[in-house]
Amino acid sequence: MLAKVSSFGLKGIDGFPVEVETDITNGLPHFDVVGLADTAIKEAKERVRSAIRNSGYEYPIKRITINLAPADVKKEGALYDLSMAVAIISLNKDSKLKNVEDYCYLGELSLDGQVKKVKGVLPILISARKLGYKKFIIPFDNAIEASFIEGIDVFPVKSLTECIDFLEGKAELEKVKVGNYQKEIIAHTAVLDFCHVKGQERAKRALEIAAAGGHNVIMIGPPGSGKSMLAKCFPSILPDMTFEEALETTKIHSVAGELDLKKGILAIRPFRSPHHTASTVSLTGGGNGSKAGEISLAHNGVLFLDEMPEYSRHTIETLRQPLEDGVITVARANSTITYPANFMLIASMNPCPCGNFGSKLKECTCTPNQIHKYLAKLSGPIMDRIDIHIEVDNVTYDDLKNGKEEEKSSSIKARVDKARDIQLKRFKNTKIYYNSKMGVAKTKEFCKLDKNSDDLLRMAFEKLKLSARAHDRILRVARTIADLEGEENILPQHIAEAISYRSLDRKYWG
Repeated sequence: MLAKVSSFGLKGIDGFPVEVETDITNGLPHFDVVGLADTAIKEAKERVRSAIRNSGYEYPIKRITINLAPADVKKEGALYDLSMAVAIISLNKDSKLKNVEDYCYLGELSLDGQVKKVKGVLPILISARKLGYKKFIIPFDNAIEASFIEGIDVFPVKSLTECIDFLEGKAELEKVKVGNYQKEIIAHTAVLDFCHVKGQERAKRALEIAAAGGHNVIMIGPPGSGKSMLAKCFPSILPDMTFEEALETTKIHSVAGELDLKKGILAIRPFRSPHHTASTVSLTGGGNGSKAGEISLAHNGVLFLDEMPEYSRHTIETLRQPLEDGVITVARANSTITYPANFMLIASMNPCPCGNFGSKLKECTCTPNQIHKYLAKLSGPIMDRIDIHIEVDNVTYDDLKNGKEEEKSSSIKARVDKARDIQLKRFKNTKIYYNSKMGVAKTKEFCKLDKNSDDLLRMAFEKLKLSARAHDRILRVARTIADLEGEENILPQHIAEAISYRSLDRKYWG
């Protein structure tokens, strides 16, 4: 006797169809799973056997062979348990299951027959919908996550019994209703606000420009100057994610098992802050199954590297390609997967081991050799890829105690949103959404300069010995500054401000 039911597997953040072929024949009792299954799948036979028996269904004392097709693609995880159990029960001689082949089954089984949540439901449903699959039975705990996919029928179940009763026509299951993404955005309120940061007007201005144009930033300054707090306030001025961005980001977090299933979708831009002891693999991705790393989990959001020189040199250098391309390819012996990694880098660092080199308030106790060795941890190519370099000095007592009311994040965000709207209209019908992602051709098209602006940039280029990459990044930052001021053309003052954000690497790295 042979039964075939549908399920889905995951490769990176894309789903692929898996046909669960189940054959039951006479012979010594045996349960075998073939088709490049990992350990979690091979152990499914114990979960499936116990779940079927403890749910009150007959378990055949025969030879059971299950093939997960295509057999040449590696499958991982416990999401095939439900499909295996349904296939086995459908082959019982007194089975009354109807239209088993019409549904796609996802779910892990506990020994008592409960259907447990699985990772990656959202990317699986998106891929399955593209391939024409319409009906799905999934774990109840994944229902909210599935509610943001339109055009398909999703039936959540809590147990194997619920699933079988539904397939036999004994009970009805309520379809998952389409969720409201706008409610998720409205429900979010930022914890940290720029109104809590005293002083540091230049740093706030730089972060506003970064948010408006999607630029990378590094803040250099002594300990206690507020670099970390500025970075943590930064998400409060970022534009709201579009639904398409939210789906793309949620796919990565769903596969990684980091999605809050009570919300079902990531409605706020991710803010990832790995510790400086993080390994290269944890940052870039890899390991068993070529999993996504921190830079992919920060996709469409922010990657904050606090005290950047404390990270290993090799780890920092791995940021070169994703900062330039917006993707990262994780190549391992058994798989090669490309993950999106379109993030904004916000980095902070001390200018020397003691932290006081260049400070107006404290004296540095480091030797020139110690300072050079510390700064050398950040290479020129990495600094070249960071658009905005900003110096953050200690605030004074008067700054802390004055009664001046600092500007709220909501006011800054309003200007950022306005600038982003200008960019969206500028790049309409392209895959570019903000200025920092302009290529060379688009930079030439949208960053044209008058003679005064060109002369100013030429002088800075020659004096600071800038690279071609730095030249283009100055133009993009200037374009963002012009957008914030509502100017159609880049003016000399915009170029001058953009140049001022490229001088610190020459000051410290010389």
